[in-house]
Amino acid sequence: MPNHIAPTVIVDGTLYTLLAFSIATWSLIVFKIWQFARHGYQNRRFTDAFWEASDVESAKALPIMTARGPQARIAQRGFGWLNEMQATSGRMLKFHGSPEALLGQALRIQTQKEQHALESGLTLLASIGSTAPFVGLFGTVLGIMHALHEISQSGSASLDVVAGPIGDALIATAIGIAVAVPAVLAYNFFGRRAKQHRQALDNFAGSFLHLVFNTEAKQG
Repeated sequence: MPNHIAPTVIVDGTLYTLLAFSIATWSLIVFKIWQFARHGYQNRRFTDAFWEASDVESAKALPIMTARGPQARIAQRGFGWLNEMQATSGRMLKFHGSPEALLGQALRIQTQKEQHALESGLTLLASIGSTAPFVGLFGTVLGIMHALHEISQSGSASLDVVAGPIGDALIATAIGIAVAVPAVLAYNFFGRRAKQHRQALDNFAGSFLHLVFNTEAKQG
């Protein structure tokens, strides 16, 4: 360790780093709880209104207050694709091919965008959960090295002299573990919730695709 850098500065920097990790973790936890709760409410509200509509045109004209959330954006993307195809009579190159397959691809792309939004922040939680214990251990090692150096200079190795500094150094490891545990638990919990939301979005996209082409087949 360079002589011009005080060990206590590095240890304190480690503790402040763990504090920043903790703030980031709990901020993400609060945000993700709000995000999943809001999306769940919006999806339920839109799904009820969508499937209670009398026909496709009525579903397309749902009020903006109802047509919010991931599933609403998937439906809007599907309706937008259909309107664009009808307006150009399918002459554009991007409409060449099976309409059902092309619309399905458009819905999958929108579903992936919604999934990425739901999974935002989870990588940071995983990173904090995996690195926080090592950051704490790093601070502990430096603290113990500093404590042993001070003990050697004092010329005394009694329990009273050794226990205090080493005990203080171990606090960094304890804090690192305390920071990591909520991050890991939150990552696992929100990961499962994101998977459930993805399944719901996939189911809705499939139902939407079936509804559109089943309606067109009946009209034809």
